[in-house]
Amino acid sequence: MSRPPPGRRSDYRWFHQITTRWMDNDVFQHVNNVNYFSYFDTAVTYYEMKEKVVGLLDGPTHCVVAEVSCRYHSSVAFPDLITVGIRVANIGRSSVRYELAVFRNDEDAAAAEGHFVHVFVERGSQRPVAIPDDSRALLTKISVPAA
Repeated sequence: MSRPPPGRRSDYRWFHQITTRWMDNDVFQHVNNVNYFSYFDTAVTYYEMKEKVVGLLDGPTHCVVAEVSCRYHSSVAFPDLITVGIRVANIGRSSVRYELAVFRNDEDAAAAEGHFVHVFVERGSQRPVAIPDDSRALLTKISVPAA
């Protein structure tokens, strides 16, 4: 089975830097696979907070994760500095699909790529709600055309 080549930084629209931690490494002396999901979650949450896509702790809606995946291309290890690239691939009625890439140090090719689906929910009931128009406009700013 052939795999698509790793994405490039220019394929992504918004970036967040994270310093790897000593505890991120595993016995194989690279960042353990589970930590990539934490990097994705941190980058998406930071984007949503900084750009005011949704209130993390207040407001009528917030987001919950419905799906996440990761494909690994090359290793990352402490003390690497990583940059998580973000783009929006799809905006539905109540959900958004982010596509993400982890870039090691200054490398242009992604070390890992994945996606992260956030569902907008009503804070009290936790039931899906339509993405507010102002949030939709912000998400559109980092969206890419469908492949």
